Amino acid sequence: MTVLLEARGITRKFGAFTAVNNVSLAIEAGPLTVIIGPNGAGKTTLINVLTGHLMPTAGTVIFDGQDITHWPPDRRVRAGLNRSFQITDVFPQLTVAENVAVPVLVRRGYPAVWYRGYRDLPDVREEVGRLLEEVGLADRQATRAAALSHGDRRILDLALALATRPRLCFLDEPTAGMNPGERLKLLDFIKRLRAAERVTFVLVEHDMDVVFGVADRVVVLDKGSVLADGDPEAIRNNRRVQEVYLGEEVGA
Repeated sequence: MTVLLEARGITRKFGAFTAVNNVSLAIEAGPLTVIIGPNGAGKTTLINVLTGHLMPTAGTVIFDGQDITHWPPDRRVRAGLNRSFQITDVFPQLTVAENVAVPVLVRRGYPAVWYRGYRDLPDVREEVGRLLEEVGLADRQATRAAALSHGDRRILDLALALATRPRLCFLDEPTAGMNPGERLKLLDFIKRLRAAERVTFVLVEHDMDVVFGVADRVVVLDKGSVLADGDPEAIRNNRRVQEVYLGEEVGA
């Protein structure tokens, strides 16, 4: 398989505190990877480094064969590496369609401020409509984002990330705060995109039903380091992982 991203010896310190400690891993195109670990394990910090929102104290980030260690986030997005955040990053006063139009306009070379007139651009209008249809928000396109349910805002946030046409997309706690129906809707969409081989996803997730329901590979972080890395069954039965994180919940 093609390796999309490599983290080589990534370390990130905040003063005397080491949040990520010498982490090395490779993300291949296709398989869905889930990163888990106790609170404070360094999961979000690692994603922030890999996506350019934090610079590493040490180590190298390689994406598609290029050293992107010091690239800013926007350059990584243009190269095909994107993410969503724990807190939704939508524009609350814009409509659902206008939200999606912003990244589509930018990617196509139009000014983002044209979002209100995006319908006058057939290529943008068609792409916005197609994306909203795919994520199940076509019937809400005229709704202001602020009026959406929490689950639909999470899905809209994912649509914004997908509008940049990423090859690799990190999702930080994508199902947080969702009810069971919303969670199933989002996970079904992620599975469909993965099956179509359109996007490779890496999720940070705490819900073990989600983790073991969607993951091809699970990476376990503890105290900033990789504790275990393997398929879901191997992780489920790993005694060290059970002791540190999973406990009796999925004990063998």
